[in-house]
Amino acid sequence: MALRRCITIVLLLLICREGDAATFTFVNRCGDTVWPGALSNAGTARLGTTGFELPPGASRAVPAPSSWSGRLWARTGCAQDAATGRLVCATGDCGSGAAECAGAGASPPATLAEFTLGGAGGGLDFYDVSLVDGYNLPVLVEPSTGTCAAAGCAADLNAMCPAELRSQGGAACRSACDAFGRADYCCSGAFASPATCGPSAYSRVFKMACPRSYSYAFDDPTSTFTCAGGPDYTVTFCPAGAPPRSVSQLGAALHCPPSHSDCARSGSLAGSYLANGDRSDVRETEMRSQCLALALSVLGFAFGY
Repeated sequence: MALRRCITIVLLLLICREGDAATFTFVNRCGDTVWPGALSNAGTARLGTTGFELPPGASRAVPAPSSWSGRLWARTGCAQDAATGRLVCATGDCGSGAAECAGAGASPPATLAEFTLGGAGGGLDFYDVSLVDGYNLPVLVEPSTGTCAAAGCAADLNAMCPAELRSQGGAACRSACDAFGRADYCCSGAFASPATCGPSAYSRVFKMACPRSYSYAFDDPTSTFTCAGGPDYTVTFCPAGAPPRSVSQLGAALHCPPSHSDCARSGSLAGSYLANGDRSDVRETEMRSQCLALALSVLGFAFGY
């Protein structure tokens, strides 16, 4: 009887949500205000907002249209230019000069949360947190369905960023591709396939600190997550709390094998990893989410999908 009620509730929810695929809830646990930005992929409708101000401790829900795909991020250190009146951000700036990004993307380095909702024939959502374009703050993506894994990076990579990748006085960390432009770092040219482009010494450091994030272009097997049932998503900036505003050089060095010439040139890649590292647990779900997951499993079994 209870299962039948669950199935009825799920069917009603699916009918009601036909126009909106999911809701993104942005949460700011940083010590400073951030300005989330959103960029839809080509051929995908825009979200209701493409950027807004989010003070510390605040949250905001943004519904997404059906089959939405695109990327979300946070801009930091934003202020209005006294001469031009334009909004200018220290990291993740989209260049629009306003809170709304209006179809413009993040300027690297920036931590990106990427989504494709209802992909693979409409049955699965795909999501990841990418450091391929660099890093500016910790980001965690959590589906509302308890059976699906969280993705992201809760570590403060700015605190372990090599000097040659440091940007904006330590407020962000560039990717090796952005910093050096080499084809082997960018997985381009002769290195444009998984067979020829592997992780570098730089990306390995970030992968060890953030195993649930993309560290380089072909980091797919351990970095792309899927979820069925059309869940909502919480995107949390600084999930472990506010990272330090100023970066101090960490004493301990990560020694590199002689074969890693890029690492050897820098002398050291990183200090020590944060004790908290990457958060891999998913929060306990509410009874409604559990009911939804169970009912969808029953429906999938019954109809063969």
